[in-house]
Amino acid sequence: MNNQQYQQLVHNTTPKSPLLKDCISAFLFGGSICCFGELLKMLFTNIGLNEDEVKLAVPVTLIVITAILTATGTFAKIAKHAGAGTAVPITGFANSVVSPAVEFSAEGKILGTGAKMFNLAGPVIVYGCSAASLYGLIYYLFLK
Repeated sequence: MNNQQYQQLVHNTTPKSPLLKDCISAFLFGGSICCFGELLKMLFTNIGLNEDEVKLAVPVTLIVITAILTATGTFAKIAKHAGAGTAVPITGFANSVVSPAVEFSAEGKILGTGAKMFNLAGPVIVYGCSAASLYGLIYYLFLK
């Protein structure tokens, strides 16, 4: 089988993706997650938290809910229908940390959960910390 025949086989066997439906679904699910975040913000504000506490409480709540949904397998079912809509940064990041931890938990606390938890999230954390340090240094040296 040559390359052209292989490409034709792949083209014929690959299921067609309903692009418009996928885009609408991602928009609706992602928008719903963002709206839920706004509802949490209003709830926390109404119960008397100050602005700084609300800025902490909303993402922490979204992370905890996502972690619980991921650990119970519910997040994967939602993501199957929502597609990229669940990749809203905070929920997608929480899912990327919890998923490998749950998947490899049978290998033990250290070599399973601890080691695999940061497979995907590790580079993001390292890049984020490095970039923040660099930006902070530039700000301190030149803009202060």
